[in-house]
Amino acid sequence: MTERRTFLLLDGENIDATLGGSVLGRRPLPEERPRWERVTAYLAEQWEQPVTGLFFLNASHGTLPNSFVQALLAMDYRPVPLSGRTDEKVVDIGIQRTLEALLEREDADVVLGSHDADFAPQLTALLDGSRRVGQLGFREFTSTQLVAEGIEQFDLEYDVRAFNAELPRVRIIPLEEFDPTFFLR
Repeated sequence: MTERRTFLLLDGENIDATLGGSVLGRRPLPEERPRWERVTAYLAEQWEQPVTGLFFLNASHGTLPNSFVQALLAMDYRPVPLSGRTDEKVVDIGIQRTLEALLEREDADVVLGSHDADFAPQLTALLDGSRRVGQLGFREFTSTQLVAEGIEQFDLEYDVRAFNAELPRVRIIPLEEFDPTFFLR
């Protein structure tokens, strides 16, 4: 039997679009981008097992962001560059197929890094009681379809602390987490 592990499937386009379009309202500065190595370290600590990070990229234009790919490799991520027709959402299709393939792996727990409801059927199918299933992103922008019972939620900023800069987010604060000194700065 192989060692149990977590597979992190990252929809980089979705996370980046949400960060730029919904959180910041502009293109993120380098210090405002997630530190992906913190994500795998956090998940490994939370679930006490190794994490394999799969970072899905749309390579339909025939090119790759080579410096970014090299950075991913240096952080022990596996880049998954996919290409397809212009009418295909290649990253979504790749992640959906990977989620479906993980159904066959008894040694696999799964975390999806995306806010997109397109993955809900495949993600909820993994809730078979034999594995842990999680979703990673910004809670306030996550599709309600990805917030099903049994799917653990990980906020990129508040839980993982994946950023070097504080983001301009407004969130609902559970009273037990409320720190008034934050608002008195």
